[in-house]
Amino acid sequence: MNNVKSIIVAIIIGLSAMGCVVLGSMGLVKMRKVNNASGFSATGSAKCDFVSDLIVWRGDFNVTAETTSEAYAQIKEDAEKTKKFMMDNGVTEDEMVFSSVNIYRNTYPQFDENGNYIRDLQGDYTLSQQVEISSSDVEKVEKLSRDISAIIESGVQFNSWSPEYYYTRLDELKLQLIEEATANARQRIELMAQESGAQTGELLSANLGVFQITAQNSSSDDYSYGGTFNTGSKNKTASITVKLNYAVK
Repeated sequence: MNNVKSIIVAIIIGLSAMGCVVLGSMGLVKMRKVNNASGFSATGSAKCDFVSDLIVWRGDFNVTAETTSEAYAQIKEDAEKTKKFMMDNGVTEDEMVFSSVNIYRNTYPQFDENGNYIRDLQGDYTLSQQVEISSSDVEKVEKLSRDISAIIESGVQFNSWSPEYYYTRLDELKLQLIEEATANARQRIELMAQESGAQTGELLSANLGVFQITAQNSSSDDYSYGGTFNTGSKNKTASITVKLNYAVK
């Protein structure tokens, strides 16, 4: 039996050691012909709820002025105000990154007295810059993203984006789910063999399904054929399926 388990793990991927929930209700079991021999086939499933441990929040600000020099001076001032606002709220310099400044020359349409378009006239300049906050202190940045009134009151035209949530131990979590889903599929095959009075032979194939990372308590409609990776929710659920096929002695 130990040899069989080793083969399963080698075909799928390595093991890890965390404990979540095996989904027995999602498994499919059947007996079929494989390579002209009878075989047992089962799909095992596993899922795990987890909380994101990394948050990424972005915002941008812009200024408009008649000349580039005026616009550059203003956006430099706004960048300093933005940095001070972040640091006053506990964000460290290592947690924030400012992008390069984007510059855009505005144009305005010109029309004749009859309302017919003539041409575009060159106008003033708009400069914009983005700041990105990446931190393991999820609650701190969440709170900051919801309350930007102070920076707006300082005169900065600041636009806040929705935070994105990630999990830094996702690879470890995936390995653990593969292990549990594989064990679930093997248990189903053993039960089917026992109830049918047969014995399982060698492992014929092992197939790994796609990972689904969804918001907790979401429906199966949120799953996708190629796998889903939710970044909009702090509380997430990871799930995976593993399909095994054994010959019958």
